[in-house]
Amino acid sequence: MCATRNFILSALLVLAPLAPAVAQDAEDVAVIHSGEDSFTFSVEIADTPKETSRGLMFREELAPDAGMLFDFLEERPTSFWMQNTLIPLDMLFIKADGEIVRIHENAVPMDTTAIPSGEPVRFVLEIPGGRSAELGLQAGAQLDHPRVEAEVKAAE
Repeated sequence: MCATRNFILSALLVLAPLAPAVAQDAEDVAVIHSGEDSFTFSVEIADTPKETSRGLMFREELAPDAGMLFDFLEERPTSFWMQNTLIPLDMLFIKADGEIVRIHENAVPMDTTAIPSGEPVRFVLEIPGGRSAELGLQAGAQLDHPRVEAEVKAAE
């Protein structure tokens, strides 16, 4: 019995440092609920000034179910441009509660024209250009992500 207990304690000590990594891995999945449909994306998080300013610049491809989730940590007006971005992107502007309030489709690669959020948002999800139309996404759809869940819980 003592050997079993020691084995379990040893296993817990080995696995405990991995717990934060497992929790962080949950952030690399975002789900958009639109009507009866749900669409899953593998996302990278950009939440530091360096990450948000680089975004998806210089990428030559982006898988159909991939994207980058920008988290500004609070709702605020924002705008994006496509300087040094080599692929077309759809930009989904999202409130803190996960509501998609605006979609800019097929942002033109290398274009420096500002693409504004139109209202304060906390998140922007960039996905491959044209993907929003393929999936039938519209304003009013809902983003499901651990950061949205944390925001909703904090607001309660």
